[in-house]
Amino acid sequence: MTKTIDLSKSVYQLVQQYPELIEIMDTLGFHEITKKAMLHSVGKIMTIPKGASMKHIPMETIISTLTAQGFILEDATPDANSTESASSPATSVSAPSASDSRTEKLKGYLKRLGSGETLETVRADFAGEFSNVEASEIMKAEQELMKEGTPLTEVQKLCDLHSALFHGATREERIANAEKAVNTSLVKEQQIQITNPQTYKMERTAELIRIPGHPLHTFTRENEALDRLLTQARAADGTYTDINLAKIREIAIHYAKKGDLLYPLLKVRYNVTGPADVMWTVDDEIRDAMSALLRQQPNDNYRERVNAVLRRAEEMIYKETNILFPICAVHFSEDEWQGIYQDAKDYAVCLEVTSETWPTGEAYRSAPSVDATGEIVMAGGHMTLPQLTALLNTLPLEISFVDADNINRYFNEGPKVFKRPTMAIDREVFSCHPPKVEPMVRQIIQDFRTGLRDEVPVWMNKGGRTFLVKYMAVRDRAGTYLGTLEIVQDMEFAKEHFAEQNSRTGGKA
Repeated sequence: MTKTIDLSKSVYQLVQQYPELIEIMDTLGFHEITKKAMLHSVGKIMTIPKGASMKHIPMETIISTLTAQGFILEDATPDANSTESASSPATSVSAPSASDSRTEKLKGYLKRLGSGETLETVRADFAGEFSNVEASEIMKAEQELMKEGTPLTEVQKLCDLHSALFHGATREERIANAEKAVNTSLVKEQQIQITNPQTYKMERTAELIRIPGHPLHTFTRENEALDRLLTQARAADGTYTDINLAKIREIAIHYAKKGDLLYPLLKVRYNVTGPADVMWTVDDEIRDAMSALLRQQPNDNYRERVNAVLRRAEEMIYKETNILFPICAVHFSEDEWQGIYQDAKDYAVCLEVTSETWPTGEAYRSAPSVDATGEIVMAGGHMTLPQLTALLNTLPLEISFVDADNINRYFNEGPKVFKRPTMAIDREVFSCHPPKVEPMVRQIIQDFRTGLRDEVPVWMNKGGRTFLVKYMAVRDRAGTYLGTLEIVQDMEFAKEHFAEQNSRTGGKA
């Protein structure tokens, strides 16, 4: 039976037609295809050529592999964005697609704005030619402008104008457009035919936002909290009065989470650079402007500057809702969202929005193991045994670990002030201390075991140098006692540092 692959179809459609493609594509490097959540989300809008471009897999390799497996490929010319297509005669003479034509027209409008033409004039011409435009099209046009040499700073300056041009100039228009898009989420995912990718993005986003504790749920609640503050401060003429700028400045925590958890993942893993490069810059400028305003005394243009930065913060809510969050929703896998959920716990509460518990995210744990390559895999990353050994030996500390059964399990290597013979490994820790010290050691470990104490610091002099010896209880995430860690640190460097500081200042603080 002839097996024909249409490269214009989505990966999801092709796998439904030919399930054996999952194993074939996995061997080619498309590992996410084995994850059901990815296949049923991103797979519905991703084609093989687009995926090859993102992963830098030559289309020639994919074509030859599929052909060897008995498939006949339709439209088998490598995608114009693939790593091997630049020299392909077929792509160099092909007529521009309708999408490319729209992109060129959108770039033209952006260039007109950049040259100083008024927003009103450009909008009038734009409205006559476009009845609607998707956020992804704007992103593509902005990315191509940057590839052509337009500085990032110039694209960033136009960012707010772009939103006004494409999404409506007034706050009411922007909110109406956003609500219209989100309302489509009433359609269940399994009923969606991916004929409108932007609609699907909004539906997928709304689905994730509805999950209590999911990162998009928390991000959205933070935006809602900011919007409430801005609404309370907004006067009838649209300006802001009675502003608690210090409180609003907490949105910097929200921006920091985006900068650490969302933008880099989009850029590095999915090659989506536009939102990261442009919106990240805007986040920083909003945060810095608010900080500067809080440090200065109000002057003649103070209120004008406050209104300007708050308008940008309000506009960022719109951009996140309609551009950033939908892009993340259709790209990130379930594992990636779980990792984001765990990492977000390290950040302070933003605008009094306390993150709810997401059971799926709580269940995410990278169980320590040794993988097929011999690397030791832990929650915080992975290393080879030589790397881990060298890391522990490089720390400027003497390290000892005693397990929950009071047995010496580990000493790091290197010269030590407090000698620890390797023969003491696998012996009870109490056997390593003289009788007069043993009761104190037993009491410390007992206190750690019962939870009475978590650490005991001991300062001492030895050989004319000052040392800090610290005993610390080692517990797992559930609080179960696993053993005791002893670290010894030479503190002479700190004494020398502060002595030098005092000599410079004459002893004054």
